[in-house]
Amino acid sequence: MPPRYLIIFGIVFLTAQLFIYAVNRGLKWQLKPYLGKKCGLAMSLGLWIVPNVLMLLTMSRIFPLYRLNAFILFVLAYAFMITVGLWIVRLSLRKFVSEVRLAAAVRLTAPLMLAAVVGLGLYNAYTPYVKHYAIQSEKLQGSLRIGLVSDLHLGEWFGAKQLDKLATVLQQQQVDIILLPGDIMDDNVESYLADNMQPHLQAIKAPLGVYATLGNHDFFGAQQQIYQELVKAGITVLADEAVLIDNRFVVVGRNDRLDKQRLPLDKLLAQLPDDNRFRILLDHRPDEILENAALPLDLQVSGHAHKGQIFPANLITGLLYPLDHGYLNLNEHHFFVTSGYGFWGIPFRIGSQSEVMIIDINR
Repeated sequence: MPPRYLIIFGIVFLTAQLFIYAVNRGLKWQLKPYLGKKCGLAMSLGLWIVPNVLMLLTMSRIFPLYRLNAFILFVLAYAFMITVGLWIVRLSLRKFVSEVRLAAAVRLTAPLMLAAVVGLGLYNAYTPYVKHYAIQSEKLQGSLRIGLVSDLHLGEWFGAKQLDKLATVLQQQQVDIILLPGDIMDDNVESYLADNMQPHLQAIKAPLGVYATLGNHDFFGAQQQIYQELVKAGITVLADEAVLIDNRFVVVGRNDRLDKQRLPLDKLLAQLPDDNRFRILLDHRPDEILENAALPLDLQVSGHAHKGQIFPANLITGLLYPLDHGYLNLNEHHFFVTSGYGFWGIPFRIGSQSEVMIIDINR
């Protein structure tokens, strides 16, 4: 395992111990009127042993359970925040409210808050919103409406129903072209084929076509099958390729950087005719924005960061990328990063929401 993954795991593992400690204390207090000593001890042992064993098994890859670990960490993290928050409130109000009333209120509020967080996370993951942007360019003849959709992660938890909803949204928005910059599948095509998602993906259409690149999750060993299934669904997959569309603009696509054979972007752009046409780049990760702002392109669309997907991870993605979500104009080079239409791992989004970006380009 690469050293950076060991460092990340170490940080996650140590942080989880803090979560477990606080949640254990909070649960013991919360359930004190109902639990005997033996039940309380058993609960504490289970709370310490089960998450740690699962994390160690996953880290060692003896029995990897990434989704289950992600779900446990999600619940622990928010139970920790609720526990600490209510503890501070209780300390602040104990001079003004009787201990009996405070205890009763906290014991009622804590589970309701955790249930609300889970409900909000599910809602944000499965309920997309449409975000509109508009830019101007004298290089583009006429106008263009782009539908930007990234990180579908089609798989066991996200599939045909969500594709049908996406097709309806894009049709209602009357987009001219659809761009899918990566992570269309969730690591493989097993669920995609088992649930017969092809007709649903094929229903996503636009007058000027649908164009995609492969993201990091499309490069976990099944990239050829993913490429073939996308092509079967009528999607043009661009891998270090450029296409002239409507004789007005060029769309350039790069595979994720996990493709060790991909060309440096400056060399790829150098192969294009110097005809001053508007150039759009699909690049899954937004980590080269500052470098790309110095290259001859006009617009870049990316995904990957998910806007952190679950708070406080958005604080980390904000530090990792020059732009982890939204729009940035650097010397008339336009950069868009979407939070994604699907999700990774577990069906929860806190601090982010399933998203379809609509980009209007006018003279």
